[in-house]
Amino acid sequence: MPVDTAVGDPWGPLTGSRPRPAAPLWVAMYHSVTHTTDDPYRITVSPRRFERQLRWLRRRGLKGVSMAELIRARTAGTVQGLVGLTFDDGYADFTAEALALLRRYECTATVFVLPGLLGSTNEWDPLGPRKPLLDERGIQQAATWGMEVASHGLRHLDLTHADEDTLHREVHESRQLLLDLVGHDVAGFCYPYGAVDLRAVAAVRAAGYQYACAIDPGPLTGRYALPRVHVGERDTAWRLHLKRALHRWRRHEPADLPEGP
Repeated sequence: MPVDTAVGDPWGPLTGSRPRPAAPLWVAMYHSVTHTTDDPYRITVSPRRFERQLRWLRRRGLKGVSMAELIRARTAGTVQGLVGLTFDDGYADFTAEALALLRRYECTATVFVLPGLLGSTNEWDPLGPRKPLLDERGIQQAATWGMEVASHGLRHLDLTHADEDTLHREVHESRQLLLDLVGHDVAGFCYPYGAVDLRAVAAVRAAGYQYACAIDPGPLTGRYALPRVHVGERDTAWRLHLKRALHRWRRHEPADLPEGP
């Protein structure tokens, strides 16, 4: 469901006066869910740890949801108790390991995939193991089971260093390829490496996305640069509690952004 940019936008109109500040959305950033002993970038969570983290949410009356669902709830004023769950890079273990656990705990999530690398591996990482990425069938399976499929660009490129043609392809073509693959609107985008600048934000908005995720975008924070909290194997219940408690103080409130081209 698209977010109306004039009425009901949870961050108010894109230009003009700023609405009354609201509590920042709490969005967890995952990558890979599998067993490994070689994880130089700390992007992997074991299935056992992931289940404990989902159980931690449940015990506190929290529910993990996709970004699309989280934004709809923010618009409707029903976001209390919801936590965004996102998975970057579209690893094949999302359907092999994470999907069953998400369904067991009645959660949804957003998986940001790379349609230019379907069925390939994480070729952008110089260190660590080669991890298989979702192919067409895996992406369709995730969508069939109620997960949100969104874009991570075509080939995991840093958009802040891309020329205009590359930026356009990464943002526009990835959305069209995913639309053809899943058969419905693709609302979300995630900046590879969390790298974002005003040019990338403008390109994402111009491509028709309804929101975009970053990591810690600072003054660019808003509907097209939403901050997230990294969650990894070391995040026990106590660490999750601290991360959630500190989130309000570490993140800027969403700001209005200038119009794109």
